[in-house]
Parts: sequence; C-alpha cells; structure tokens
Amino acid sequence: MSFQDELQFRNWVEIDLDNFTRNLNEVRRIIGPQAKILQVVKADAYGHGAIEISHVAVRNGASCLGVANADEGIQLRVGGITAPIIILSPSTISEIPEIIKYDLIPSVSDLHFATELQDRSHKAGKRTSVHVEADTGMGRGGTMNHHILTLLQAIRDFPDLLTEGLFTHLAQSEAMSPGNDRQWQLFRELLDDLQKRGISIPLRHMANSGAIMNYPLFHLDMVRPGLMTYGVYPSPETLTKAQLAPVMSFKTRVLLIKDFPSGCGIGYGSTFVTTRPTKIATIPVGYGDGYGFLLSNRGEALIGGRRVPVAGRISMDMCTLDVTDLPSLEIGEEVVLMGRQGTEEITPDDIAAQTQTISYEVLCALGKRAPRLFMQRGQHDALEPRLRRIFIPDEEKSLSRLDNVIRRCLHARVNDAEFGDAIYYTILETLFGKEDRQLELRSNFRYDISLEEFSASATEKDEPAQPDYYHVTTRVQYDKILKSNVFMIGCAESDEQLAALLEDQDCEYRWLLSGGRGDLRAARDFSIRKVRVNDEEVPLIREAETKRGRELWYGRESLNDWRGKEVKVDIEVATKISRTRRDFSVYLIYPIRGLDITFNHQGRDVKNVREVPFFAGKHPYPTIVRDGGKISLHVADDEWVFPTSGVTFFWD
Repeated sequence: MSFQDELQFRNWVEIDLDNFTRNLNEVRRIIGPQAKILQVVKADAYGHGAIEISHVAVRNGASCLGVANADEGIQLRVGGITAPIIILSPSTISEIPEIIKYDLIPSVSDLHFATELQDRSHKAGKRTSVHVEADTGMGRGGTMNHHILTLLQAIRDFPDLLTEGLFTHLAQSEAMSPGNDRQWQLFRELLDDLQKRGISIPLRHMANSGAIMNYPLFHLDMVRPGLMTYGVYPSPETLTKAQLAPVMSFKTRVLLIKDFPSGCGIGYGSTFVTTRPTKIATIPVGYGDGYGFLLSNRGEALIGGRRVPVAGRISMDMCTLDVTDLPSLEIGEEVVLMGRQGTEEITPDDIAAQTQTISYEVLCALGKRAPRLFMQRGQHDALEPRLRRIFIPDEEKSLSRLDNVIRRCLHARVNDAEFGDAIYYTILETLFGKEDRQLELRSNFRYDISLEEFSASATEKDEPAQPDYYHVTTRVQYDKILKSNVFMIGCAESDEQLAALLEDQDCEYRWLLSGGRGDLRAARDFSIRKVRVNDEEVPLIREAETKRGRELWYGRESLNDWRGKEVKVDIEVATKISRTRRDFSVYLIYPIRGLDITFNHQGRDVKNVREVPFFAGKHPYPTIVRDGGKISLHVADDEWVFPTSGVTFFWD
C-alpha cells in the first residue's frame, strides 16, 4: 500500500524539511561564514510549523530564532527549543513576566518599556538581553533614528539589561530602491557614531530575505531570512540571485464526481453555469481552510499532472472543479492546490496573483485546518504530524486549558459536574501531584499480607509476646524504572507526615502506622525485614527520626548500573496492629499494570473476613478468590489500575 493510499486526511499540507535545509544552506552560501543567521519563524513559521522548522533550523546552523510575540516564543520553549529567541515586534508590559520566565529576548522601542523591564528583571534576579530597534524609515516599530542614542544610553545604564543587538527593518528590500539606500545611510551613521563613542553592540542586523539577495553590504553581523528559506522569492528581481526549493504543498482528494448537462448552475449563487455536458469534482477545501474566496471561478488545481479550473464559488468547506477533460478521474485521486504534480506547479505567487495579495499571506493562511506532514530524507512520516497546531500561551494557561478539557470530559462521562470534579481531583491530582513531580508507573505489583499471632516466633528475635496486638508481615514486590541508587522508606504516624512523605520523590515506599490512629510508634513498632533490587540485598545506610516520621535510607553503589532501567523491587515490612482494630487497608498511589493482593489470616481468631475493593476509573473489577483463611484479588498483567485504588479488609 502506498503512502497516498494510507492517508486518512481530507486534506493535508506537506512540509519538505530537506528543501528547507537546502534553502537555509543557500542563505549561508550567499552571506558567507561570518554573519549569523536569525531564522524567522513567526506566524507558525509562515504556516509551516514553528516547532518543527525551528528544530531543523537550529540543527543546521541558525544561531537564533525570530518570533512576533511572547506567546510564540513560549510555544517554542514548550516545544523543546533552547536556542535564543528574539521577539522582533515591540512587546507589551503584560508580556514582561513571560519574557523573563522563558528567557526570551525582547526588542525595545521605547524607554517606558525598558524601565519596566529593568524593574521586573531586578526583582526576578535575572539579567535580560535586549535588541534595540531603530526606525530608519519603516515607520512602524522602533525608536526614531535621531532619538536612538538617548534610548541606548539609558538602557546601558540599567544594571539588569544587556544590549545584545541593534537592528532596523527595511521597507522595500524586495527591490533595489533609493529608499533602501537612505535607510542604510541612516543606520550606517548610527553605527559609526556608536563606534566613535566606544559603544560596542555585538549583533547589528537589518537584512531580511530581500536584502540578503539584493544588498550584500547589509549583511552586517546577522541576517534575518524568512520567506526565502520557505522557498519563495521576495520578488521577480531576485529569481536569479538564489536557488530556492519550495517547502510547502497543499493537497486534498476528490470527494465526489457528478455529470451535469448544459445549463446547470454550480455552487452558491450559480456563478458558474455549464455550457456543455460537464463533469464536476467536489473537493473538501474551502475558505475555512485558507483557500480564499477570491479564487472562485479563478483558481486552478492539479490532477494527474494537468491543470483544472475552479468552477463556481469557494464555499467555507468545499469547492468544485471542472474535470470534464479528465474522463477517467476517480473518487479519491490526489488534488494539488499548491505545489508540484508531474511537470506542472502552482506556486504561492500564482495564488497571490489570483487573489490580489502577497505570497506571505498565502503561506500563513493556506491549509490552516489541515494536518502538517513533515517530509525528511525522502520519508513522509519523518516527524509526527501536528493535527491541531495549538497556540500555547504559557505553561500555566496550557495546564489550565488541559485541566478544563479533562474535567469537562469527566463531567460528560458521569453526567454530573460535581462527581466529575471529584474524580478529577482524586485521580489526576494523585497521579501528578505538584507540577515538578514525575509520573511513576509500576507493574507486576504483588502485595502479600500475613496476619499472625504476636509471639516470639512471629516477630523479631527476643521480642516478648504482646497479646493486645497482631503481628503483620507485608511483602511488596513490583517492577519499575530505577531512578537512583539511594532511596528512602518512610513510616508516618499521622496523615500530615504521610502527605510530606508523598511529596518526596526519593521515598520509594511509605507506611501509615495504625492508619494514623493508636499508640504505636514508628521507632518501636515498624521495621524493615529486607530490601532487594533484582534479588540483590540493599543495605540500610542511614536512619533518622524527622518531622515526616521515621526515615530508613537504603543504597548500594552497584545499583548505578540499573539506573534508568526496569528493576524488580522487593520490600518486606514488619509491624503490628491492635486487636481492637477490625480493618486493614491497602492503598495504591501509582498507576499499576497487573496486580495481586493477598490477605492471609489463616489460623487467626478473626471471623467473617470480607474485602471491599475500591478502584479508580473505568477498570475491570478484580478477580477475587477465597481459599479458607486467604483472600486474593487479581488484575491481569495487561490491565491498568489507577490511583487512588485499593482494598480494605474487614472482620468481626
């Protein structure tokens, strides 16, 4: 089965990362080895996928990335980008906390913003890098050129701001013009003045894609390619100045084919009327997908390497093509709305000319609802497609949004908002705890409890019998990924101490003595018989009485060989419970796959022993086996048990 046959999308955008890399290398060829590259990835990398493009750009020599606002910068940080990120547009005061938190580099155009940035950077104990923008003729962002020295001097006096860059933006870079020369002259005079004053700014930049090709003198310390790295020439004048390859293609499939006689209207308003027997193909693309309304009766598509015209108005979600000249066309065949098929090609410039706009807008808008399929080294599935390219404002808002989605799903699942919230807080809060706590998974979990008479044979050597108590031996076994060669086992005497132990990621196992009630004491009534990892004894290296209860630390140097790998953990606990108690509970605080719990009371003077399991989430009820004085609960090895689950055993 071919790649095309496997596709399940109504329409999709293909991003050729190899071509993007070729274009980036072409930038390097033009500018030479001295200048740095700031890859512009604002507006979701002109619709190409900012996170994916950024990763490829950085791997292929881009020194930093350019975005339009703090939200876009945060999206890259959340996506794993650690390279410098410069906000090319003026930022707002409200963005400053996020700029500092996510280590973004703002462009500064006024003293008020710089002063606020200094104050908040000082309070955060961080030094913030900035790029100062000079308006030499763009008339948009930046400080007027004759005021720039005053702003620069003020910023240099701020102890917590570092002036890393100085830049300006060209208004007509796509063509050779006197306006570009005037802007260059003003910026050059500013740079000369700074040099005379002994002011050194490491990164001076003004060349975008057009200037990279048209004005080699403008390359300075860094260039800012955007459009050309996506395979589009800024203007016809630049066609001979670089060898660029298209990066984005927009494709769909034939959804429906119908034959119409002469005189039939097609689409809203019947703006296309058949003048002959006509075959019409419907495709699932409309202006809701960025395929503009102005392409009605004007646009073209490629099918089988041939051009076919759009027939009728573009609807929100569909449009129609005149495919009369393709008699063998079948439903499901590929349709290219932008890109190459055979020897034919429809470019962003072609679509821009038909809709009286510019190629930038075409790239940003086209296929905005479609998944992106990233091609690399000839493979279409080189990177995971992002079916829903969501803006991520910041971690807190992102988590809040996810929380709301999950809660609403639970509300719908149980048809009760209050009950849904209860499930959410008891399960998810237990799963993840605080934001910095890693999710732990355990499998093949065995929990064997043995209730015994308290005698010298049942307890530690030389300990006297205690007729008011039962002796309890608990053996816990499970498989998990080992995080450290040293870990702690804790015993709490209260719910507060147990909560503190739960927050400690080094606490491998924790016990609540007597369920938090009674006169038992951890130092006297709780002990560890053995601790093994992969059947290797792990020695006790330290013990202490703390505010969290009793802490027993175990470790062995040889466990370092197993860090990051799955190991078998085996812990045996000895304790006791009062005979006046009539219950014993097992709580599971981690997601567990495969579970066996056994409660052995054989020979004890307890009657009518029964179990009350409680399992979180949609989960098969455990298999329960009663065999004389033993009760066993079993969940299959391939089934999951979610927190907070467990069982309480009661008796008379």
